[in-house]
Amino acid sequence: MVLRALALSLAVLSLAAALPARAQAPAPAAEYPARQVTLVVPYAAGGFADIRARKIAEKLGKALDATVIIDNKTGAGGVLGTAAIAKAPADGSVIGMGNLAPLAVNISLLGKLPYDPATDVVPVILIERSPLVLSAAPNQGLASVADVIAKAKAEPGKITYGSSGVGGAHHLSGVMFGRQAGIQIVHVPYKGGGNAATDLLAGHIAMMFEMGYAALPSIEAGKIKPLAVTSSHRVSLLPNVPTMAEAGLPGFESYNWQGVIAPKGTPPAIVARLNKELNAILQMPDVRDSIVSQASEPAGGTPEEFAAFIKSETAKWAELIRAANIKPE
Repeated sequence: MVLRALALSLAVLSLAAALPARAQAPAPAAEYPARQVTLVVPYAAGGFADIRARKIAEKLGKALDATVIIDNKTGAGGVLGTAAIAKAPADGSVIGMGNLAPLAVNISLLGKLPYDPATDVVPVILIERSPLVLSAAPNQGLASVADVIAKAKAEPGKITYGSSGVGGAHHLSGVMFGRQAGIQIVHVPYKGGGNAATDLLAGHIAMMFEMGYAALPSIEAGKIKPLAVTSSHRVSLLPNVPTMAEAGLPGFESYNWQGVIAPKGTPPAIVARLNKELNAILQMPDVRDSIVSQASEPAGGTPEEFAAFIKSETAKWAELIRAANIKPE
């Protein structure tokens, strides 16, 4: 663990050294953007965050009459990319995708980060909230959340659920489920959600909280059984699947979400301009369709609303991590 932390620290220091110095006198908002805009994605190309970022970048470039390029800075579960955003010039030339783990979970899970998510970045807008789908393997005889609870109470510690790793939305949703239902279920972490999903299909794990876009093909093919969704209301693509609250767990909500953030000190006028353009982009039919088609919810709103959302998510998951004594891998 010490070597891992040291490696992370060295990687962050190397990344910081490669970044340009923070601008002393940002360009006036009236001149924005003075040059191309870089949109940092803290995750790999081709993934969920990257796909959304590329759609947003295309539209934002047209709105700003500027080139918006994608820069994938991967590593440490989004920490390195988010650190790059935090340490970038505060002139609007670098913005980035801000996600659940690096903005609201890792501060409680890991303790020390190379940035403070509460002070080193500026929330611009919430792009989307993505509920998860609790699905069961076909060989488990589980047709509902009630079935899971009943079986878990009859056979404590026998029901397994997979995840993409400790501290992710898949894992935390399972912890929340176990605690709210008063049952003992066993977490099986994998190196990536795809590996967990493969074992779910094979029946090697009993169930999994999975991102909607990833679960849909297997659900539509009848290969896994959807039991509930983690949003406050039903998902349009799964109208017959109840929410966790409808299934007997009032108040149960869990999302993997992402928005746009900027470095601390970015002029308010630039933040306001970005917020305005991105709100308009989220109203475009093709953008909304691309989000809804992946079982996600388009968001939007003000920077202040996004900041309040991050604060509430941070408090929510901090309490769960503390109460369940969750430790990093």
